[in-house]
Amino acid sequence: MNDGFLLKLFEHNNWANEKIIQACFNLTDEQLDAQPQSATKDNIRGTLVHLVSSQRGYLALLTLPVEERPRTPVSFNEVQDSLRNSGSGVVTLVRDRLNTLPDRLQTKDEYFVDPGVVLIQIINHATEHREQIKSMLTSLGVTPPDIDGWDYGFATNTLVPISQ
Repeated sequence: MNDGFLLKLFEHNNWANEKIIQACFNLTDEQLDAQPQSATKDNIRGTLVHLVSSQRGYLALLTLPVEERPRTPVSFNEVQDSLRNSGSGVVTLVRDRLNTLPDRLQTKDEYFVDPGVVLIQIINHATEHREQIKSMLTSLGVTPPDIDGWDYGFATNTLVPISQ
């Protein structure tokens, strides 16, 4: 294995987030705001805003001093652009600047944290909320996108049949 595998994890994360956003942007306001029939924190709209605001916040934690980090969530209208910007920023960080991160970072709520924990949280947090959104889509009768690692491999031509 090499360092490129870590980058691949974040590239998949961005791809899967984008697929979820695309699926949700085809929904009506009624569907976006429907109360979930499962154990989730919020409806689809709220979960998307939370997922995106959190990713933006994690990138800020990794790259900005405490006083410069955003304190308000993104609006629903900003979700797609914010997700692309923060996702791109995380990929750039992992690809080009990972070795420049300090040994520990200060959170807004007065903790110190290892940057590796933040990187783990980015992937884990997004995965959990994508699955919640997929469950909510299914309960609405909407087929959620296929976004696992195998699907990413097919989409990026990194999983191909031997016969090709």
